[in-house]
Amino acid sequence: MRLILKLYARNNQIDVSKDYHKLQGVVYKLIKNSNQDYIHDKYGYKFFCFSNIFPPGDMKTGDMRNFIISSPDENLINSLADYVSKLVNSELNFGDSSFLIKDFQTFELKLPKRNIVLTTATPIIIRIPENKYDNYGIPEDKRMRRFLYWRQDIEFTAFLKQLTENIIKKYNDFYGTKIQYYDLFEQFQFRQEVHLRIIIHGKSYGLVASLWDFIWSTMDNMQRQLIQFGLETGFGERNSMGFGFINLKSFMD
Repeated sequence: MRLILKLYARNNQIDVSKDYHKLQGVVYKLIKNSNQDYIHDKYGYKFFCFSNIFPPGDMKTGDMRNFIISSPDENLINSLADYVSKLVNSELNFGDSSFLIKDFQTFELKLPKRNIVLTTATPIIIRIPENKYDNYGIPEDKRMRRFLYWRQDIEFTAFLKQLTENIIKKYNDFYGTKIQYYDLFEQFQFRQEVHLRIIIHGKSYGLVASLWDFIWSTMDNMQRQLIQFGLETGFGERNSMGFGFINLKSFMD
């Protein structure tokens, strides 16, 4: 389930679409004020993701922007919507960028029956743990202590398996199931590798992530359940920081 906010730029202001920590701060503030603040302190997966502010780009006073929060937890999205309903025409700040909430809407983004194309609206982070370096044949000169981020010069199998396992682990955790490894994906179209910096507890960290399109001619029932879940909770890691936010290609077009 998803909640989209329609935002009115109050000033001439710079693009904040990639300031993930500022966006995360707003999301956590909304969660706290909607009486769902236990999520902030929850250990492990948080089961929500969010888009960047789109369309991207610097703004002039009166420009309209959009912001989406997604989650498989309908109670969370409905609680957020109830709270946001009290904020229409109120100010919402992302760092120094100031908006008015002009409108909002909850909606379901359902996978079509066939010819499915999903696209990354925000980059996917995949970490390869040190104990799997041998499994994936990671060259000695690329190995790092604890983990390394997947990048173009790393075997694609590592990306595919870690991405698949991540979706299944989150699904099992959310629903209490015990699904083992399942072949989820059909076709991939690599778009771009991106190098970013994120701020955690006031410290800046570098990371590598990537942008993709994912394509299926059809899906079986298990694929559909798991990918639909990933569509709302996010692909890959650090979804609660806005990474791995996924859209239907047709929705973006």
